[in-house]
Amino acid sequence: MALDTIIDISDAQIYQKDMLVLSNVNLKIDKGEFVYLIGKTGSGKSSLLKTLYGELPLREGNGIVCDSDLRSMKPKEVPYLRRKLGIVFQDFELLMDRSVNENLSFVMKATGWKEKTEISKRAEEVLEKVGLGTKGYKMPHELSGGEQQRVVIARALLNDPYLILADEPTGNLDPATTEEILSLLSDISKNGRAIIMATHDYSHMNNYSTRIIKCENQRVLDQTISV
Repeated sequence: MALDTIIDISDAQIYQKDMLVLSNVNLKIDKGEFVYLIGKTGSGKSSLLKTLYGELPLREGNGIVCDSDLRSMKPKEVPYLRRKLGIVFQDFELLMDRSVNENLSFVMKATGWKEKTEISKRAEEVLEKVGLGTKGYKMPHELSGGEQQRVVIARALLNDPYLILADEPTGNLDPATTEEILSLLSDISKNGRAIIMATHDYSHMNNYSTRIIKCENQRVLDQTISV
């Protein structure tokens, strides 16, 4: 992975439809950074993430994510951006009628993978990385909540992304499982991927030496004090 600066946003105004959500956003995130994104419900965390992965257009200011220019990006170019990042949601969004391996192969085929042997090999690799090397044949409902979230993280790793965006990924998990998922994400960032994790659960933050940014009063602020 050659990129060093993964996100470079300057003087950006972020909108939901015609409503200004975040004003004068300046944000720079480098390779290997693990960043907590905090703030109250409705403070703009999800809007910021949606802008970063191209669901909300950037209409004012400048923004580069994984070498893609958010301002000039056309809708047909959004899938190209998405191939360079991984997205982890709170509610898993797994296909419940397909096995874990089939969930992963579905995503790979949708993003241009063709060779069956390569698809099978890559699915095995990412499941191994998240500690589920023997669970590929299982159906999602046969897994615990923590295991399902690990599958989602494995899915996010399939295309070897520069950046992982995690939106409340531990919101439905118990404290012990939350700690496991945070440890896994922290390890992934140490391998050079940038991770932004939106959360309103501050209780685990002090266990990790990490940067904290906060959405508050329509601004995005770097937090230098512990929460």
